[in-house]
Amino acid sequence: MKILVTGASGTIGRAVCTALTARGDQVVALSRNPEKARQAEPKVNWHAWNPALERPPEEAFDGVGGVINLVGEPINQRWTDEAKRRILESRETATRNLVAAMIAAPKPPAVLVSQSAVGYYGDRGDQVVDESVGAGSSFDAQVCVAWEAAAEEAAKGGIRLAIMRTGLLLTRDAGLLGELLLPFRLGVGGPVAGGRNYMPWISLADEVGLLLWALDNESASGVYNATAPNPVTNREFSKALGRALHRPAVVPVPKLALKLRLGSELGEVAAGGQRAIPRRAQDQGYRFRFSEIDAALADALA
Repeated sequence: MKILVTGASGTIGRAVCTALTARGDQVVALSRNPEKARQAEPKVNWHAWNPALERPPEEAFDGVGGVINLVGEPINQRWTDEAKRRILESRETATRNLVAAMIAAPKPPAVLVSQSAVGYYGDRGDQVVDESVGAGSSFDAQVCVAWEAAAEEAAKGGIRLAIMRTGLLLTRDAGLLGELLLPFRLGVGGPVAGGRNYMPWISLADEVGLLLWALDNESASGVYNATAPNPVTNREFSKALGRALHRPAVVPVPKLALKLRLGSELGEVAAGGQRAIPRRAQDQGYRFRFSEIDAALADALA
């Protein structure tokens, strides 16, 4: 099959492209700088696209049977007014442009697997959160609401749609784990803001696995929590990371320090969490490679 991937130069996107090509699929990807992207991923057929300003070119959809949409500017930055505008446009506007091009294609792709995030739910304390829980009111939650609404236009146009609300990705090269490695290795890591907030983590292997499962499984549609079955508190995560690195994990990080580093609004969100579980994916037969935090961290750090 020929698959189009947006956000293909990101951490998840690169892993998805590698997995698709390894199983024999043809991969088409979109980039603001296709020449540079082609040097990094020569097996991928690249097309130019400025996601917040235009639809992807019609020729990019030639023969494409499915689309995996991972587009979006990093949300882990200070939420200035300008940053908020970019974060929203890179998801909502870009996805609307993508979906409009899919529907307008001479032969529209049959399926869209579109990224979202568990930030959709806002801070939920220790409440168990499955896909039936409603949206939160924080900025990141409302971004997810708008992002998903843009993707829903594909379903209205007759395209099968699966939305993946992804949790905290465990990879040493990026994200939360990448940021925590240095302080933990120096022996100054520990729980954040009391450590009681839940962390809905997922391994890179299962993130890619779920995206491809939704792509291939014709019965997969609607919203899925792309999170491991056993979320842990920040305190439990800190202890597990300490064990994995053979370092102590006892130096607490107060919420004030988090706000000073990330800004008040993002710091408040980072101190919260979601006890999210992947109920729908498990009910429909997806089997996780990594369900326990210790094994997932060992794999991520290998």
